[in-house]
Amino acid sequence: MPGKLYLVPTPIGNLEDMTFRAIRVLKEVDLVLAEDTRTSAPLLKHFGIEKRVFAHHQHNEHQSSNEIVRFLKEGKNIALISDAGTPAISDPGFYLVREALKHGIVIECLPGATAFVPALVNSGFPTDKFCFEGFLPLKKGRQTRYKQLAEEDRTIILYESPHRLMKTLEEMATYFGAERQISVSRELTKMFEETVRGTVAEVKTYFETHPVKGEFVICVSPL
Repeated sequence: MPGKLYLVPTPIGNLEDMTFRAIRVLKEVDLVLAEDTRTSAPLLKHFGIEKRVFAHHQHNEHQSSNEIVRFLKEGKNIALISDAGTPAISDPGFYLVREALKHGIVIECLPGATAFVPALVNSGFPTDKFCFEGFLPLKKGRQTRYKQLAEEDRTIILYESPHRLMKTLEEMATYFGAERQISVSRELTKMFEETVRGTVAEVKTYFETHPVKGEFVICVSPL
């Protein structure tokens, strides 16, 4: 019988968000795939999980997926984790899942931490319909995507890194308007968790005088 591929969410900051089921699965599988083995090592050690860990990231996922599928077809159960959150959500995982499904492998995705959900709920914007964009294109297609999103009538959710936050807020003022309401969350579930709400102009002014650290989730109010 072929093995099963488990997609196991890991905490986005607070280790108490690790589920009992996630710990059990990681202890039971034959091997663990990690986006960065150095990042995952402390997490696995904290929960007493002693398994062989192999790197599976955006730079090797096409090559390694073939070997992983072979292991699965041989009957090994494998778990995929990312550095934080749910695998395949703005992280490696989609390609492996697609290849595994092509070969009839059973996929089991555990529920767990994902940064955009608490950011969306915290924003106060409508949650019945929303558009998750992840990271916008860095260069090619970025302006085109902004123009398309400017007409979006659902709450928009974006991920952004600290060194690009100010540039992104400037671009939002251009394409969405400086008075558009947004909510910016950083360091979710961590000690210095913070959510800043207001117009694009107000939030930009705030971060001009406050630390721009951590990973950011930006929610944009619908039209």
